[in-house]
Amino acid sequence: MKKTLYLMRHGQTLFNKRRKIQGWCDSPLTELGIKQAEAAANYFNDQHIIFDKAYCSTSERACDTLEIVTKIPYTRLKGLKEWNFGTFEGESEDLNPPLPYNDFFVKYGGEDQKEVQLRMNATCQKIMEEDNEVALAVSHGASCRNFMRYWKHTSTITQEAKIGNCCILKFEYENKEFKLVEIINHDFNDRKAGISVVS
Repeated sequence: MKKTLYLMRHGQTLFNKRRKIQGWCDSPLTELGIKQAEAAANYFNDQHIIFDKAYCSTSERACDTLEIVTKIPYTRLKGLKEWNFGTFEGESEDLNPPLPYNDFFVKYGGEDQKEVQLRMNATCQKIMEEDNEVALAVSHGASCRNFMRYWKHTSTITQEAKIGNCCILKFEYENKEFKLVEIINHDFNDRKAGISVVS
């Protein structure tokens, strides 16, 4: 049976605004981040999307985002956390190496890119093997991107641009495989929320 996973990034945080590396460390949602989460909630409501279950990273920014998007009970999962950037956590984004990062952060106490992909995949597989047809999971930019990369061979769409705050990735799940079928982006120019969809 085909199931649906809505995987989304959290709303803008203080560290996002100040361009600080934010992996396993945390910072609160900004006013704009709250508005982004509200826009995502409106999208799901307008589309009459009802979740059987909801999940999020154990980071506060993901929990706070999810609690704005839906009022149903949810489960916190460490497997949905952001890439661990080791001693680069909390530092300026200017210190990031050129892409792709690969195993760069390992020597600084962080994770290898393949580790991120495997734990995200294992966690999302576990979510979809539970008794639900439509699930929501709130995670992080690099984690969402690496889950996309892991399943790029099954998908016909992609997004080269950065995964924005509260970007929603719609995956179909069947026969233990994920397929990206839609990307829902929000336009927050002048703080007016608009929607653009890639499908």
